[in-house]
Amino acid sequence: MTMNFIRVGAACPVTKVANIEENIRNIKICIDKGHEDNIKVLVFPELATTSYTCGDLFMQSTLINKSYKSLEEICEYSKSLDMIIAMGAPLLHNYCLYNCAYIIFNGEILGIVPKSYIPNYSEFYEKRWFTEGLNIKEELITLDFQEDIPFGTNLIFSSGNVKLGFEICEDLWVTIPPSSYLSLMGANIIGNLSASNELVSKNSYRKSLIENQSARTMSSYIYASSGVHESSTDLLFSGDLRISENGTTLKENERFQRENQVISSIIDIDRLNAERNKNISFRDSLKNSCLKPMEVKFKFKFNDYGIFDRYIDKHPFVPNNPKEREVRCKEIFNIQTSALAKRLEHTNIKKAVIGISGGLDSTLALLVIVKTFDMLNIPRENIVTITMPGFGTTDRTYNNSVSLCKELNTNFREINIVAACLQHFKDINHPVEKHDVTYENVQARERTQILMDLANKEGGLLIGTGDLSELALGWCTFNGDHMSMYSVNSSIPKTLVKYLVGYVAEQEAQDRISKILTDILETPVSPELLPKDKNGEISQKTEDIVGPYEIHDFFLYHFIKQGASYEKLLFLSKEAFKGDYPEEILEKWLNLFIKRFFTQQFKRSTLPDGPKVGSISLSPRGDLRMPSDASYGSFLD
Repeated sequence: MTMNFIRVGAACPVTKVANIEENIRNIKICIDKGHEDNIKVLVFPELATTSYTCGDLFMQSTLINKSYKSLEEICEYSKSLDMIIAMGAPLLHNYCLYNCAYIIFNGEILGIVPKSYIPNYSEFYEKRWFTEGLNIKEELITLDFQEDIPFGTNLIFSSGNVKLGFEICEDLWVTIPPSSYLSLMGANIIGNLSASNELVSKNSYRKSLIENQSARTMSSYIYASSGVHESSTDLLFSGDLRISENGTTLKENERFQRENQVISSIIDIDRLNAERNKNISFRDSLKNSCLKPMEVKFKFKFNDYGIFDRYIDKHPFVPNNPKEREVRCKEIFNIQTSALAKRLEHTNIKKAVIGISGGLDSTLALLVIVKTFDMLNIPRENIVTITMPGFGTTDRTYNNSVSLCKELNTNFREINIVAACLQHFKDINHPVEKHDVTYENVQARERTQILMDLANKEGGLLIGTGDLSELALGWCTFNGDHMSMYSVNSSIPKTLVKYLVGYVAEQEAQDRISKILTDILETPVSPELLPKDKNGEISQKTEDIVGPYEIHDFFLYHFIKQGASYEKLLFLSKEAFKGDYPEEILEKWLNLFIKRFFTQQFKRSTLPDGPKVGSISLSPRGDLRMPSDASYGSFLD
């Protein structure tokens, strides 16, 4: 597929119980719809040719023979289609009737997968008709229209990077689903042909089951269940259709529909394979798997997935749903405060020292400290907060830092660094008017020296404030704000820092503190290391220099999470930020991101301790073991 994307689908045709001719007519309508939508893998419900609720009619040879004829008809109908069709139908073999998935491609049956587990409890009594296929491996089936068809539960259908495996309904509900083994045998897309009836609250459980299995197997999971036109003698089916990928539902239908239904979604094969490559436990599981796959090879002729309608979240670190976002923020604060509490208890330190700039990062770190001290019943006066105005400090950030520290009842102090920096310029013979990197870093290191020395003097722990986005870009001064004794924000990206501060402002802070936090949120991001402009405002805006943090956070997520290439990062960013930024701007900041990520690794190699709160961290002791002198040339377009 182009950049290893593929469109897959799930279908629920209108059914007439035991009326195979009518069922095939509706199945063909769904196949046509799938073809129009550029679907490459289309999964139908369990026993779709006959309908699931035929009961003792499954013992009638007429029904079975007509089902075979319908399969031949579907093969003939699909000869010119570049599509895998997973069709549910019965198979009579050696006097045993099996509930099967027939995998059809380009006019022939590539293989037949029997249902491994036959439910025979509560409302299900399938063993009256069907035999379990759990132990069937590498057998061959001959039908009137095709010979030597592979038959077994270990079939993997393979076309390049696309590896397909199939299971049927109950197989998903057992202790170890066959799809777990199929994934270990290489399948990255699992199809489930199902007939799952509706009961109160069953749908939410079924959804979580599908999402969890797709996460556990690091696969895409296509689920298609029988619809409302099945017999309602004792049960009602809803036609539940779902497509999940690695724990997330990409597409689901509206249940209880009375017309033919087909849903589709684009699957990112690269993403799934990257997750498996990184997950050592998955690789270890491969060693313990005694199953050997029977690979059935085929080849898609085309790679067109049609209109790219896959949703790409421009803020992958931040949940879209406000309620979910609130829960996430609360959980992150719990991680940060619990981690800091452990460090304070271990060192038996009762004081914390922190530099407050009036910016987002130091504000978040201070809020974490305050919450931790309250939790440990340590008085807030033991929190030594220091603001250190310099050449670029504006009235807005200065007033916000002073007001916030006082409102939080911390031990507030002010140390102006201008005189010390001027003396240092003189000592190293650096012109004051030369506003270069030395000019900036002198201030950052002067502040860190003050904080370190005060932490020693007070017997306190210096808390770092830098965030994940700054670390990714190396937007920090080595042995300046880069260094601390414990760093609580080190795995929180800038886009999420904003929401965390906003969460406190909205949910936990009193009116006066809430207003200060809101103004901090509205202040441009800046290190304030260059002199103010003529109006006394911030002249050095970080996002004007290195680019918008929302773009860099997006690049960081996909670069680390799935090892996305330059081409794919640019493609995904164009989709995510469509209408927000022109392509040339995205390309400009992508080039800068790649260069800075590689050249600034030496700063990340010497990071202080700090808790991991999300799926991505750049800690040299944990997630990122990267040489400081790696070249970025091959990673640019």
